[in-house]
Amino acid sequence: MMRVLITGGAGFIGSFLTEKLVERGFDVIVIDNLSSGDLNRLKEVIDRVKFVRDDLKSLGNPGVFQGVDTVFHLAANPEVRISVTEPKIHFDENVLATFNVLELSRKYGVKTVVYASSSTVYGDAKTIPTPEDHPIQPISVYGAAKAAGEIMCGTYARLYGINCVTLRYANIVGPRLRHGVIYDLLMKLKRNPSELEVLGDGTQEKSYLYITDTIDATLKAWEYAMKNGGTYTYNVGNWDSISVGDIVNIVIKVSGMNPRVTYKPATPDGRGWPGDVKRMLLSIERIVKEVGWRPSMSSREAIELTAKSLAEELGVNNDKGAHS
Repeated sequence: MMRVLITGGAGFIGSFLTEKLVERGFDVIVIDNLSSGDLNRLKEVIDRVKFVRDDLKSLGNPGVFQGVDTVFHLAANPEVRISVTEPKIHFDENVLATFNVLELSRKYGVKTVVYASSSTVYGDAKTIPTPEDHPIQPISVYGAAKAAGEIMCGTYARLYGINCVTLRYANIVGPRLRHGVIYDLLMKLKRNPSELEVLGDGTQEKSYLYITDTIDATLKAWEYAMKNGGTYTYNVGNWDSISVGDIVNIVIKVSGMNPRVTYKPATPDGRGWPGDVKRMLLSIERIVKEVGWRPSMSSREAIELTAKSLAEELGVNNDKGAHS
């Protein structure tokens, strides 16, 4: 039985990946320090995985890498905004942790590392949709940390023969999500149903992918790399994008509330915060052609489904408004 290790397996993407790999019959080990992970996300499968509470920055239990065939390295601090004000957090959580994962993978003979990177590595892309060979010019420390991880992954692949699959995720959404624009808007409405402050001017436009499509892409890219060997980089996103203004309307409709909306741009060109990418749409031609994966729903459909799920999870709904 193939043994896989998932770092950040109690996180948003990690928990769905853990469930799917358990369902497929793999021997699954999950490492998470539970700083943003939550064991409740794994409640359906916790008795069928080996869970190790450990911190990848210091790793007191490196032996968990023993006998592992593939590491899915998803552990990271996902808050791009924090990377602007607290850069060291992102160096520690995203660069140091990735180095430790790669070093232990080398030491214990792990064959394949699947690395969760991000669309933020491109920064303000000159070409939209953005292909994988576009220059890497991040405008946030988060993006820089993800780019550093990619370079280390590639170097370990060349030096030590580890198969490295780098996945540059767009904005991934779905149930259990606890960061990002949909979650933030719903939590603001929960605190104050009559006012809604939106970061940016509402014209920011990005691509969103539903979590089940994301897991499907991740596993298909991994299977392709295992079959063919070598190192691969893929954008994992959608064909389309959606504006923050449209997301605000969807969230308000789902909540059944009627707040006064105010937009709060942090930069002269209307970004939500310094380091926020204004427009992001990845080209997914490569993964579609090589791997045979394609998304099953649009950015708007992914947002609508997520807003409904999260409103229910977070208890944000005005029954009177929702049915009127």
